Amino acid sequence: MALSRRRQHSFDIWPGFVDALTTLLMIIIFLLTVFVLAQFFLSEALSGRDKALDQLRTEMSDLVNVLALEKKTSEDLRGQVANLSTELQTSVGLRDQLSQALSAMELRATTAEGDAAKMASDIEALAALRADLEAKVKDALADVAKKDEALITEKNLSETARAQVALLNQQLRTLRDQIGQLSAALDASEKTAKDQQVRITNLGSRLNAALASRVQELTKFRSEFFGRLRDILGDQPGIRIVGDRFVFQSEVLFAAGSSELNEEGGKQIAQLAKTLAEIAKKIPDDIDWVLQVDGHTDKQPIATARFPSNWELSTARSTSVVRLLAREGIPPQHLAAAGFGEFQPLEPGDDTAAFARNRRIELKLTQR
Repeated sequence: MALSRRRQHSFDIWPGFVDALTTLLMIIIFLLTVFVLAQFFLSEALSGRDKALDQLRTEMSDLVNVLALEKKTSEDLRGQVANLSTELQTSVGLRDQLSQALSAMELRATTAEGDAAKMASDIEALAALRADLEAKVKDALADVAKKDEALITEKNLSETARAQVALLNQQLRTLRDQIGQLSAALDASEKTAKDQQVRITNLGSRLNAALASRVQELTKFRSEFFGRLRDILGDQPGIRIVGDRFVFQSEVLFAAGSSELNEEGGKQIAQLAKTLAEIAKKIPDDIDWVLQVDGHTDKQPIATARFPSNWELSTARSTSVVRLLAREGIPPQHLAAAGFGEFQPLEPGDDTAAFARNRRIELKLTQR
């Protein structure tokens, strides 16, 4: 009976033990599931980080390549700038040499002209001297003839008369020799003067040809400059071409009574400067070209603290344009500003239209 109770009591413990083991197994499975999920999410995070790192490495490589390319481009630009500087210095030296040669040729031409003038005066003096000597010779010959006639008619000639005749004959021979020498010297001087005149003529022709060539080259670049500007500016109101000049009406560039360029006027002058800079690269250095900027006003008087008269206003406006051109890259030595006030009108009238046409800025490409 007791044994039966003990067995029954033993069988009663086993289900609880099984339940405990089952619970423990479930907990272990749950923990394993959590661990697996954690490992999965951690793997995903690590994979995303690796992808981001690979992307960053790729971008870094691209940036390094771009930086190397930029460095190479910068080095190429530095080399080009150095080459351009060398070419510019060479061109400036060549221009100075040509200017010195031209100055020397002009000095030689001036000296040759002075020598020719001096030779001409010497020739005139020699001609006058020869005429005087010829007159003296004629007088002496006349005297000799008279004395010869007197000697022929007089049979009893004294020793004194013979001596005088001999002396006169000797003087006559001397005078003839002097006349021969003077004639030779005069002929040589005339020949030298002719040679000098021929040299002066040839030198003048060469100078004129050189100047004509330079003027022709500048005319070619001026035509290109005006053609390019005509294409860029087109038929914009307030801009005209008068002869060899571009004319900007003042209202296009400036406010009334002001010398400060407005925004639209500044853009147009900047376009002009860009075109001129491109053409200036083609102009040889030995051509001393100048872009002349002339300011004009109408004849309505102005009297302010800054502009006591139209002289100051026109000069200030042309100077403003020149400064902008210099800032846009045009060499200052090739720019000139002038103010003409109201004294060179295009229209003689006193109406509003005439005043508007006379208020203007003129641009002219010329040679200094």
